[in-house]
Amino acid sequence: MLSAIGRAFRTPDLRRKLLFTLGIITIFRMGAFIPAPGVDYGNVQQCLNLGATSGGIYQFVNLFSGGALLQVSIFALGIMPYITASIIVQLLRVVIPHFQALYDEGQQGQSKLTQYTRYLTIALGLLNATTVVSLARSGALFNNQCALPIIPDDNLVTVLLLIVTLTAGTGVIMWMGELVTEKGVGNGMSLLIFTSIAASFPSALGAILTAQGWTIFLAVIAVGVLTVALVIFVEQSQRRIPVQYAKRMVGRRTVGGTNTYIPIKVNMAGVIPVIFASSMLYLPSLLAQFNTPSQGTPPGWVVWINNYLVSGDHPLYMLVYFLLIVFFTYFYVSITFNPDEVSENMKKYGGFIPGIRAGRPTAEYLQYVLSRITLPGALYLGFVALIPLIALVLVGANQNFPFGGTSILIMVGVGLETVKQIDAQLQQRHYEGLLR
Repeated sequence: MLSAIGRAFRTPDLRRKLLFTLGIITIFRMGAFIPAPGVDYGNVQQCLNLGATSGGIYQFVNLFSGGALLQVSIFALGIMPYITASIIVQLLRVVIPHFQALYDEGQQGQSKLTQYTRYLTIALGLLNATTVVSLARSGALFNNQCALPIIPDDNLVTVLLLIVTLTAGTGVIMWMGELVTEKGVGNGMSLLIFTSIAASFPSALGAILTAQGWTIFLAVIAVGVLTVALVIFVEQSQRRIPVQYAKRMVGRRTVGGTNTYIPIKVNMAGVIPVIFASSMLYLPSLLAQFNTPSQGTPPGWVVWINNYLVSGDHPLYMLVYFLLIVFFTYFYVSITFNPDEVSENMKKYGGFIPGIRAGRPTAEYLQYVLSRITLPGALYLGFVALIPLIALVLVGANQNFPFGGTSILIMVGVGLETVKQIDAQLQQRHYEGLLR
């Protein structure tokens, strides 16, 4: 493994790509600690030292920003606006026929969709920046547990400058991610997300060691290794449906007559169902927060939500979270994999599944296989997402438990894809590669 990495750095063009990628990642991490204009950096650090971030309103977004959100830095919004915009544009393909037509056009149409995603990212960045500035001014960014002012001089000019800076930071992050995709190694956006999540691991493990001791710390490491092994095994698992192409004459040449397969992954939805389920479960607590009076007794439904749907250690919360993940897994797979379209394309080029008639029977067979294989994928996603919540009950690790849920799914997926790309480029130069 180490010798393969050495060969990668000895290859001039691959070394240039790797160093360029590492340079962009370094700039991205530096931006996470540069305070935005008008923000009192000393007060922010004191609020962070008070531990006022546990279960914060933007704790989930803070994970994807690598801690930059609660630092209120120039990259505070992180990559989250781009993720949201990408998901929205992808879902709109089902609703808006024009978007689907652009996708079907190939590279030219998909570049147009990418442009729409960029515009939507800036719009969402502007909206999120306004929200973050409002939360920072009111103290809600730290759950109202820190009385120090984050923005001491919150006049109109300072607030506008801060909003513009945070929005521009989102645009710069999007630009850097696209640069890595074009000139570096791997998918730029995914690598930036990977870097943000990995940056939180040392502090999370250090907090567990300090609070729980060496026994729990070593147990957490063991659970982390097993979780990573499970995620790698499932992410690499796929059902290969054999496909044969009949021979046909094109001019004077005979084409076709080949055998291939359709790879259907066990987890085709990736991490999207976990993000959807987390967002849906956050809505009740948000409604309860806005309907809680400053004085007096809150309504009964607010008390019920605070008791059952806010704390992650309650069995009802875990059950609802698990069922939402299963539902969104089936929902997302159904809109991203179209058996009718796959069947039509196979029929157009003379392909067929052995033993299955072309056309409608092929589509029904693909739908049957897809529904069967999505079930273990959905159960696996739900189980991995519940690991941090189970850790909260067993060892009290809470959000400091890094091995589970969204973080591990993203890190393992991005790591595998990046290693495969480096391996492919090494094999093009007649080396053994990273994988054996």
